[in-house]
Amino acid sequence: MTESALILYDVVDGRIATITLNRPQKANAQTPQFLEELDACWERAARDRAVRVIVVKANGKHFSAGHDIAATEDKAAGSDAEGDPFDWNERGLQSIYEWESVHYLGYTRKWRDVPKPSIAAVQGQCIAGGLMLCWPCDLIIAADNAKFSDPVVRMGIGSVEYHAHTWEVGPRKAKEWLFTAKTFSADEAERLGMVNRVVPLEDLVGETMALAGEIAQMHPFALAQAKRVVNQTMDIQGFYSALQAAFDIHQTGHGNALSVNDYPILIDLEQMKQSQENA
Repeated sequence: MTESALILYDVVDGRIATITLNRPQKANAQTPQFLEELDACWERAARDRAVRVIVVKANGKHFSAGHDIAATEDKAAGSDAEGDPFDWNERGLQSIYEWESVHYLGYTRKWRDVPKPSIAAVQGQCIAGGLMLCWPCDLIIAADNAKFSDPVVRMGIGSVEYHAHTWEVGPRKAKEWLFTAKTFSADEAERLGMVNRVVPLEDLVGETMALAGEIAQMHPFALAQAKRVVNQTMDIQGFYSALQAAFDIHQTGHGNALSVNDYPILIDLEQMKQSQENA
């Protein structure tokens, strides 16, 4: 096993790559370094010809509380920390758009298109940006305590950067979800088709690895073809273009915040931060 501060990577039985979110003390909230390490693990699994299935799971009580709001606050306050990817005080929306194009929309699109089956194992809270870590996976196994939410309308923004909501749960439920900032339980997510199956929390990793092992018995080229035919069908229906259009709409939320006051004066930022701290 190769360990880093934020992400763990391992290969099980020579055929299953496990990518483990490893910031449990912060409910696996995502910093720039976290995302860069996560992307590096996805690329490593994609390059390894022996790996046939990729499993994304998380240490701790929760899958992911989304983008690290505290880190966003620090940047908005004018943080000049070394390696800070944002310089919106100088370049405004251009800075945000360029960075999010790569690290949010870009990464999630890339993970979705890796030509190997992937499975997300989700427990506890999966908030906003947390959806962007499980939705690119081909299958989602949820623990019975899993809860899914995207409350960013409270922040003056329409949805997270990777807007798969409409495809995952249908347009009317997507609107209800966003308009009310409601939380979907694991059972409701399964009923809507967003989750493949719900299992007891104590069985989550075992059930996920068993499914990965079953899939790994298949021929890797056939698996890649099966994945491509489904993804390509969705793209022909407009999924890929819709993601970009929704991302551009997301940026108008940032633009509005920039135009009306110092960025980011977000409507319920403190409430969002509190929800992460309580996750």
